[in-house]
Amino acid sequence: MKALALVVMLLVSGPIVSAQPVVVIVRHAEKAANGGNDPDLSSAGHARAEALARILKDSGITAIFTSEFKRTQETANALVIGHDDTIPNIVNALGINSSINIPDADYSELLIVILGDKPQLFRLHYPDDEQSR
Repeated sequence: MKALALVVMLLVSGPIVSAQPVVVIVRHAEKAANGGNDPDLSSAGHARAEALARILKDSGITAIFTSEFKRTQETANALVIGHDDTIPNIVNALGINSSINIPDADYSELLIVILGDKPQLFRLHYPDDEQSR
């Protein structure tokens, strides 16, 4: 996971005209109850991934980073998709010293890190598909 954070930092730390680099980090969407160690997304998870795609569709994100698990790859659009236990390390590696704790049942976290001399964290929650209608 440290290698992933390093790659993210290298890619977003290049020269960017008129803006600080921004990294969007989310946890994978809800996973199916079956599927062993690598389950697909549940129907609620697919709905959340679609909601995330709508939220970020005009954001200009240019790179995708996921773990090797299907649930992160099925959630991904153009951002970093992690797990409740890997996201805190990614955020810390990007220079944020805040403690991040994501409850096991919470799939709504949307973390935005603005890089620079003093990185900033914006912690948001995106709605369940039913709530966004």
